[in-house]
Amino acid sequence: MEKNEKKNGGLPELMETSMSKIREMVDSNTIIGEPIVTPDGVTLIPVSRLSFGFGCGGGDYGKDSQGKFGGASTAGVKVEPVAFLVVKDGVTRVLPVSLPAVTTVDRVVELVPQVLDRVENFIEKRKADKDAF
Repeated sequence: MEKNEKKNGGLPELMETSMSKIREMVDSNTIIGEPIVTPDGVTLIPVSRLSFGFGCGGGDYGKDSQGKFGGASTAGVKVEPVAFLVVKDGVTRVLPVSLPAVTTVDRVVELVPQVLDRVENFIEKRKADKDAF
C-alpha cells in the first residue's frame, strides 16, 4: 500500500488536500467579520456562527503491484449570521439577527447588556452630580 500511496497520492494526500481547503475557508474573519463604518460614525461588526464537517475514505484495489486506489473526500461549511456589534459614541451594543426571544430566560439574557449600560450611565450621572455640588 505504501508504494501505491507514493505513486497515486493515496488517502493521506487526499485528506491533506481536503483539510488545506477547509483551512482556506475557515479563519477568524469568518466568525468576527471586518468592521463596517457608516457615514454617521457607527461601526458595525458582524458576528457569525461557523459549523463544518469533513469526511474522507478510500481503498486499494487490485492484486498486482500496479494496484489502483479509489477514494473520495467531502467537506461542508455553514456560516450563519448571529449578531452585529454596534459601536456608537464609545458604547457597544449587541444587535441579534436571530428570532426574538421566546422564553423568559432568553429575554433576560437579551436585556443584560441594556441593563448594564443603564446602571453604568446612572452611576456616572450620580458621580457627576456629586462633583457638581
